[in-house]
Amino acid sequence: MLVSLLSLAAAAAMPAPVVLADAAAGEAEGEPIVVTGTRDTYQPRSTSTATRTETELKDVPQAVSIVTEAQIEDQGLRSVGDVLRTVPGAVVSLGEGNRDQIALRGNASTADFFVDGLRDDVQYYRGLYNLERIEVLKGPNAMIFGRGGGGGVVNRVTKRPEARRFVRADASAGSDAAGAVSVDANAPLAEGVLARFNGVYERLDSFRDAFGGRRIGLNPTLAFVPDARTRLDLSYEYDDDRRVADRGIPSAGPGSAAAPARPLDGYRDTFFGARGVNTARFRAHVLHATLEHRFGDSLSFTSRWLWGDYDKFYRNAFAATPVTAVGGSPKVGIEAYQDAVQRQNLFNQNDLVWRTGGGAVRQTLLAGFEWGRQRSRQQHLNGFFDGGVPTANGGRRFFTPLAEEIVVPAITFRAGTGARSVHVGADVAAAYVQEQLEIGEHVEIVAGLRADRFHIGLDDYIAGASFARTDTLWSPRVGLILKPTASLSLYASYSRSWLPQSGDQFASLDATLQALQPERFDNYEIGAKWALAPGLLLTAAAYRLDRTNTRTADPADPTRIVLTGAQRSHGIELQLAGQIRPNWRVSAGYALQEAKIVSTTSAAPAGRNVALVPRHQASLWTRYDVSPGFGLGAGLYAQSKTYATISNAVVLPGYARVDAAAYFRLARGIEAQVNVENLLGARYFAAASSDNNILPGAPRTVRGTLRFQF
Repeated sequence: MLVSLLSLAAAAAMPAPVVLADAAAGEAEGEPIVVTGTRDTYQPRSTSTATRTETELKDVPQAVSIVTEAQIEDQGLRSVGDVLRTVPGAVVSLGEGNRDQIALRGNASTADFFVDGLRDDVQYYRGLYNLERIEVLKGPNAMIFGRGGGGGVVNRVTKRPEARRFVRADASAGSDAAGAVSVDANAPLAEGVLARFNGVYERLDSFRDAFGGRRIGLNPTLAFVPDARTRLDLSYEYDDDRRVADRGIPSAGPGSAAAPARPLDGYRDTFFGARGVNTARFRAHVLHATLEHRFGDSLSFTSRWLWGDYDKFYRNAFAATPVTAVGGSPKVGIEAYQDAVQRQNLFNQNDLVWRTGGGAVRQTLLAGFEWGRQRSRQQHLNGFFDGGVPTANGGRRFFTPLAEEIVVPAITFRAGTGARSVHVGADVAAAYVQEQLEIGEHVEIVAGLRADRFHIGLDDYIAGASFARTDTLWSPRVGLILKPTASLSLYASYSRSWLPQSGDQFASLDATLQALQPERFDNYEIGAKWALAPGLLLTAAAYRLDRTNTRTADPADPTRIVLTGAQRSHGIELQLAGQIRPNWRVSAGYALQEAKIVSTTSAAPAGRNVALVPRHQASLWTRYDVSPGFGLGAGLYAQSKTYATISNAVVLPGYARVDAAAYFRLARGIEAQVNVENLLGARYFAAASSDNNILPGAPRTVRGTLRFQF
């Protein structure tokens, strides 16, 4: 299929704008009317996520990075991890080969994900097929989103039904044997009734031995628009993901903070797991509902609902040690475990927005409340090598000879050391108020306060014990924006967030932790946003983010846990995104950052570097349409060295990767695209989740895509 795509691409060319035919209008006039969609832009003008009111990006007093559908398609991005590499200050973790995991401004999380502003905290790989854009809001965001979000949050904005008729279909295939087919169909069904369907089937593969899988995503939506003031959107999403859990490769030898080791470079394709054992399965049924009503020109109400049922299971064998000399030969210690999680989420947000004034002073007042209910059943079993082979770590570790084909003996997953079986309930009720006050044409103040009552209870079925804690969390945010000109804004802001000591997945509450106050995140930020031209925005931000109330052992009594640990992140982020000329689009970012432990924590002593935080990080993507039928794209991603974990015992070398693309029109409504990732064949390590779970970067990979539009 790839060969045919390439040959077709070489024969013709594609236009720069994407056009959609409105069939209903065409029937009236006898010929389709061509409508240029907004999906071509790399930089939307406004967002309703950062403040829960529709606000221009240059009037939001924090750094916000948005990756649109057009950029995702032009770059050929295939995962949330791919998208986040384009965002300054965001670093992707391996996530143990079974989930999205990120570090924003030096703070790692598996739960700071949202969809249409509602919490999406289950551990899984999120699809891109039904998205309008991905928004990354930097710094603590508890005033808008509630607990967590210490370094920032990632919000996926899904596609909604529109009042025109169109069908788009894509088919892609790559040199790594991965490929996908997707469809996006929209149609008015009746007066005031709109429908849209997005679906994808994706074959998962890579250069790594034994990796593979597939993903199915289905997302039908309906919109009811009885009049110009009211709209109700109903959505159902089905997600079914099955893949090999690939934990990467180990380090080449034991290291230390004083003399870090490097990843094992000569075995980049080798699978350090067990075929037939390493698997990750995820299934979700999610219902969304959004009701919007305008009572008049100044008062509006929005209510959002999400109910989700999630079922996840993963089992893996993985490298638990570096390459180690055992009995005179190099070996690697293999361990295994399995996890099962079933979760049901129910969330509701209600926002009332009141806009007043039309003279020198104008205000936008937001008031609302939110509640949520989460129930989780989590089970963990460790793997044991019960077949009479030599083992260590209580029968849980087997040392296998280092070879291109790793041999792992039979594994028994059973109760024993480290087993966990818990039921967790988390309930939240929150109220918030926010004022956006515009004074004349040059001054704006954004100030808000949120109060959360968060209760968590955990039943430990193995220990036969129950634990609970209730916190009232106050989350302020204040920002001052000065606008010397209509195109330039300068801002200073402060925000705070909290994270309960049970962690972002609630699994670690015990007798000690239930007595501890939540962790606290305080962010101080200044910045500038300059609209260089319509649709082209340059942003700059400097920040200091302090994380306190981090656990550590009491120096006077090591058996006692106290909250004296602290971490500090600080840096500068620059971003340019949008359209330089009608045929030239760009997205570029740079981050200069540092994150360190400044007061000893339970994870590391003071002075250690936080994991996966490169001091320098840069990305660039640009598309230039040479003619109405032919375009070229080029990109660069580069970062300096990082440490795999807080131990600082393993270092991932810095690297630079070059990508390229070409765009063609084959015929009316048929387009082709060829993307080349890692054009120059750089050897690098893309991510890690421990000192011995490190993912090598992919070699040169070619992918062809055909797009059909009706």
